Amino acid sequence: MNTIYAAKTASVTELKRNFAALLSQAEDDPVAILNHNKPEAYLLSAAHYERLRARLEDLEDMQKVKERAGGPFVEVDIDAL
Repeated sequence: MNTIYAAKTASVTELKRNFAALLSQAEDDPVAILNHNKPEAYLLSAAHYERLRARLEDLEDMQKVKERAGGPFVEVDIDAL
């Protein structure tokens, strides 16, 4: 059984017939698009997608900080710059 990661769902046929209506439903939350009652895709608004991308970038940056926390470090004299 496939897990659906959305509170709202629509069929592929419904997506074809009512794209604009489904897009407006996807304003704050994704809409799972089902094909034969199985999740085939998720419809996201542009704003929601951009928030996800920004969060992913933050997580990637946090991982880099953790990886580099132990050094090596270079001593720098601000006056020498």
